[in-house]
Amino acid sequence: MKKFFQFCKECVAELKKVTWPTRNEVLSSVKVVFFSTLVVAVILGLLDWLFTQGLRLVF
Repeated sequence: MKKFFQFCKECVAELKKVTWPTRNEVLSSVKVVFFSTLVVAVILGLLDWLFTQGLRLVF
């Protein structure tokens, strides 16, 4: 049990060393991920639609 408490103590010490992002940095990152995901989804949707239309012409 002593090792567990030592581990928890060390975890807290390491977490105090972390440089946490600001709220604005987090929001900026979320916006980038959201819009890049949206763009990829639209591109994949268009490719799916094009391939579907192509296959309907063939079959």
